[in-house]
Amino acid sequence: MRHLALIANVERPNLRPILRKAIREIHAAGFQLTLDEPTAHLLDIHSGTIASTHLLAKSADLMLVFGGDGTILRVAREMAGLSTPIFGINTGGLGFLTGSATGQLKDSLKKIKAGKFQLERLSMLEAFGEHQGEPFRRVALNDMVISRGTIPRLIDVEVKINGESLTHYRCDGLIIGTPTGSTAYSLAAGGAVVTPDAEVLTLTPICPHTLSNRSVILGWDSQIELRILKHRAETFLSADGHVQAELRIGDRLLIRRSRHFVNLARLASASFFSTLRHKLQWRGSNL
Repeated sequence: MRHLALIANVERPNLRPILRKAIREIHAAGFQLTLDEPTAHLLDIHSGTIASTHLLAKSADLMLVFGGDGTILRVAREMAGLSTPIFGINTGGLGFLTGSATGQLKDSLKKIKAGKFQLERLSMLEAFGEHQGEPFRRVALNDMVISRGTIPRLIDVEVKINGESLTHYRCDGLIIGTPTGSTAYSLAAGGAVVTPDAEVLTLTPICPHTLSNRSVILGWDSQIELRILKHRAETFLSADGHVQAELRIGDRLLIRRSRHFVNLARLASASFFSTLRHKLQWRGSNL
């Protein structure tokens, strides 16, 4: 690890002094550094920048991402198909995907330089469909969500798994998630927490009208086909929380595991269960 790239969520308040200190620590640790243009603009730096996240990732050995999980998800989508690891520095809230707090950066850089980190290979999702007569493809690291708009009416969606009918959902929405996304929206909707090494997908209804509808765990290679049956309210497809397309009656979507993945760097001392205990404030025996 010699060449680092730095991307920050520049909308975070009071981020400028944190980044200036971080850059000093990165250079002091002996790393080369390149910034993306929005971060450089925030810091009034006018050289050594690259505009495209994809090109920035190709030029670096490691991506340092200052922000929360949302920033990491955005960067992951923008560099889909590249193997450059991402290391997140939490400047947000829970930060399930981040590997360090800003106050721990100096120590984290020492560990990274010494190779005391591990890589988690996280698979992504992809959705295929048609919007306004044009085919589209979207990728996500956490989840794909079919949801209603601002009108408080249920949406009607038919779901097939590998060509076989599962059910017809009447609900506020559906969440199709990866193991990585199990601690995000799916968890809030009553889905199970899934360990990162589990090769499964989750299908979780949001406020289903039929109370027996529950979250379903599906095989890793499942093909999930969705068809919009009625249009009582606006219906949207979102990837990692970002609206991608409005869906109409009869529109079909195919959602499956993508061939793309993300390498997430974690310090050797980190573990999924310790993150759960810390981030979700779980308590238990100390035996």
